[in-house]
Amino acid sequence: MPLHGKVLICTGSTGIAAAAARLAASDGARLLLAASDEESVAGLAAEIAAECWIGDLARPASADSILSLCLAKFGRVDALFQAAGLSGRRFGDGPVHECTDEGWEVTLNANLCTVFQMSRAVIGRMLQQAPDANGERGSIVNLGSVLELRPEPRHFAHHAYAAAKGGVVALSRSMAAYYAPHGIRVNVVAPGVVRTPAGERSVQAPEILELLRRKQPLTDGMVEALDVAKVALGLLGDESRAITGQVIAVDGGWSVVEG
Repeated sequence: MPLHGKVLICTGSTGIAAAAARLAASDGARLLLAASDEESVAGLAAEIAAECWIGDLARPASADSILSLCLAKFGRVDALFQAAGLSGRRFGDGPVHECTDEGWEVTLNANLCTVFQMSRAVIGRMLQQAPDANGERGSIVNLGSVLELRPEPRHFAHHAYAAAKGGVVALSRSMAAYYAPHGIRVNVVAPGVVRTPAGERSVQAPEILELLRRKQPLTDGMVEALDVAKVALGLLGDESRAITGQVIAVDGGWSVVEG
């Protein structure tokens, strides 16, 4: 049980985040969930006996507030899984010539700025912690996207979202290189189109469903949230102590299958 007894902060409370939180709790992790949707995060926290923080993750002060609550409850932080984010389509994300200022700003704030802010707060604390038996001070997994790796222009031309996830990858690799000598690992999990409430809303058209069957043949369509969660938690745990700076695609084949 690679996360047994470890303190994990997980951002988000639905979809992949919820699957990861349930799996981590069953593994014996001590959890703090941080999300903006009060109903989902409070319900999930009660279900798995986790602590929860409720608020706008994109506010600059939120990361320090989340860390302070974690330290007050557990005294340390061993792992961070950053699964929170959003699609900016309803705010105006799209092809760059159509993307609105609001679509760009909201999408980057929710998907990239929050990763920077949480990483800054949590890594600052991890640097103060003594290394464990494996020489580690902590581990971070950030959520990327297959769209950063392999764009699909016909149905998923969300350029602000792709830019944000590309930023997550670049930031994660840079952090991995810098903090490896300090015993802190940083990796990225890049999902395909995942069976979450938001994912299912985006793929209702028959032609998109057929595209997913072709592009994600290993899952015959949408990837399950639990498949992504298992990989993320595996990267956070001791069994992956030699892995950092990697982008792991959990995409049912999207990144290697021609569409």
